[in-house]
Amino acid sequence: MAFRCSTNSISAALAVIMETNEDRYVFVVEWYDQPADLVRKYQLTYYCIDRSVEMYDLKNRRVFLKRMQVPSLPLADIFLGNTITVYARQLKVVEYADVFTRTRFESKKARTFGMIKPDAYHHLGKILTAVQAGGFKITRLKMHRFTQAEARSFYGEHQGKGFFNDLVAFITSDVVIGMELVGENAVTAWREFIGPTNSNTARSSQPTSLRAKFGTDGSKNAVHGSDSPASAVRELELFFGLPSNPAVLSNCTCCVVKPHAINKLGEIVDGVLEEGFEISALQLFNLDKPTAEEFLEVYKGVVPEYSQMVDELTSGPCVAMEVRQENAVQSFRQVVGPSDPEIARALRPTTLRAKYGADRVHNAVHCTDLAEDGVLECQYFFQILSPK
Repeated sequence: MAFRCSTNSISAALAVIMETNEDRYVFVVEWYDQPADLVRKYQLTYYCIDRSVEMYDLKNRRVFLKRMQVPSLPLADIFLGNTITVYARQLKVVEYADVFTRTRFESKKARTFGMIKPDAYHHLGKILTAVQAGGFKITRLKMHRFTQAEARSFYGEHQGKGFFNDLVAFITSDVVIGMELVGENAVTAWREFIGPTNSNTARSSQPTSLRAKFGTDGSKNAVHGSDSPASAVRELELFFGLPSNPAVLSNCTCCVVKPHAINKLGEIVDGVLEEGFEISALQLFNLDKPTAEEFLEVYKGVVPEYSQMVDELTSGPCVAMEVRQENAVQSFRQVVGPSDPEIARALRPTTLRAKYGADRVHNAVHCTDLAEDGVLECQYFFQILSPK
C-alpha cells in the first residue's frame, strides 16, 4: 500500500509528482551478524520523499531502527538480490514485503545476463561505459575463463548444431566477463541494446548497438545476452555459481575501484588497458566493515583518514582487479598518481586519481603500495573473498 499525504495540488501533473515522491516501499532484508554468526531478517520500509528508512526485527517483533534519513541510498539501489548499506550494515534485499512493492518493482527491476566475449577484451572499458550509460545497473560482475565442460554446459541448447564445437573453442580461448544487469524489462532492453547476432547485420540495421561497434561476425560478436527471462535465470545461476578462476598471482598489483567511482568504472578500466597493463582478474564485491578494516589494516594508526577510508569502502559496491606487468606495483602507482587528487591534478593531471578523485578518501582507486604486497592483496580478493 502506498503512503499518501493530503495535498491541494493545483494541477494534475503536480499531484502525480507528489504521489510518486511520497510512496513507500517495503522489503525483507538480511544482515549477517558476524559476532553471533547469525543471519538476521528485518522488514525495511523506504520512504521516497526524504530517502528515509525504518527497520523492524521480524524474529523479535520489535523496531530495530526508527525512521531515519539515509541520503546515500537512492530507491534505484533497492531491488531483489542487491546489497545495500544502511549505517555501515550490509543488507541483502531478499523479498518484497507487500503486494504494492512487488507490483511496482517486478517489471522495473528485472534481471538479465550479459557477457563480454573473448574477442572484446580490449574494448572492455568502452563496453562497461556504454552499459552504464544505457541505463543498466551492474549488480554482479566477474571475469572468468570457461573450461570445456563449463562452456558445453552453458551453450547446451546448441549442442548438435554445426557451429557448436567452434563456439565452444572460441568462448574458451580467453577470459569472459559476466554481468548481472538490472533494469526495466531487462531481457528485452539488453537484447535491443546489443543488436542482432551477426555483427555485419547489426552494422547495417542497428549501427549504434554494441555488436555493430565491437563485433566481427556471427560468433565473434563481442557480447552475449539472454534471450528470455527463463534463460536469464539459468545463465545467471550457472555463471555466478561457477568456482572463481584463481588469479595469476605473479608480476601483479591490486587495483580497487572505490564505491564513489563505480560510475566511472569503464573509463578507469580503459585507462588501465591503454597504459599497456593486463587485467587478469576482475570482480565486484560488497565489503562489510570487518572485511574492509582487515584489508586496510596496514593504514590503521598511520593514515589519519583510516576510519573514513573504511566507511567509503563499505558504502557500496567496489570492483577489484588483478593488474599485471613487469614491476607492476611501482609502474601502476605511476598511473594511479598521488593519494591526494588535488596534488595529482597539480603535478600529474593525466593520472587516474587526478581525473576521477575528489579528496584523499574519495580518490577513485586503491592501489598496492609495496612491491611485496601485490600478490597478497590479490590473494585477499581473489582467493579469500571469492567463492570457491
